[in-house]
Amino acid sequence: MLYLIGLGLSDETDITVRGLQVVRSASRVYLEAYTSILLVDKEILEKYYGREVILADREMVESSSDDILSDADKVDVAFLVVGDPYGATTHTDLTLRARSLGITTQCIPNASILSAIGAAGLQLYNFGQTVSMVFFTDRWRPTSFYDRVAENRAVGLHTLVLLDIKVKEPSYENMARGRMIYEPPRYMTVGQCAEQMLEVERARNEGVCGPEALAVGAARVGSSSEKFVSGTLQQLVDRGDEILGGPLHSLVLLGRRTHELESDFVKEWAVDKQQWDEIWKRDYEGKK
Repeated sequence: MLYLIGLGLSDETDITVRGLQVVRSASRVYLEAYTSILLVDKEILEKYYGREVILADREMVESSSDDILSDADKVDVAFLVVGDPYGATTHTDLTLRARSLGITTQCIPNASILSAIGAAGLQLYNFGQTVSMVFFTDRWRPTSFYDRVAENRAVGLHTLVLLDIKVKEPSYENMARGRMIYEPPRYMTVGQCAEQMLEVERARNEGVCGPEALAVGAARVGSSSEKFVSGTLQQLVDRGDEILGGPLHSLVLLGRRTHELESDFVKEWAVDKQQWDEIWKRDYEGKK
């Protein structure tokens, strides 16, 4: 059987009891290591689990899945995913490939940023579509996220923005030369995300995510060093990274249906509480 096991968001202790039982008894254990990361190294996981963990990078999962699924119709194979297993389409694809080979699959869920972001004080049923923000390059500056944010905004809903990470990925230049030389890991920050959103707003000019749009930045959600900051997108560009510290970061753009209790909760982390109140009363309070 192939087990897809969620690890939660923070460290080795976030795995569920059931997930840990499977990990300790499985024939092989893989750790998916490119859609997200834990805040501890693989060696700490191995010590806690009491066994070897095989790193599964993008190339292995997407191009060599047969190695992962080998003999999984006869033995148990554990595939570990930071957060919840089905938070990324890659893991759905792995399940479909296993089923096509007659391999039974089972998911053991865990907390993901999609639910844990509630710690920011925003009500989960007030969220619309989740979007992803990738690192802009000279050649690629996608704006498709903007349309999804606009759709959320039209009905007053919050938008959770998942920020790009680059782990064991070659540069365009190296790929063009056929050289598999990997770049150092990079993790997008709230400040970088907010700046890219403002850049696209300047180009589109539809009032979706302007400099005075209210937002919340989050860092290391679910860990003991969890941190939040709130303010305008421009304030998050200017101060967000300084306040939040290291990765991983996420961002929420507030919807106009934000409840007063949500605003009061989030204002605790405001860069400028007076300006937060002024913009809240002008652009959000009582709006639909």
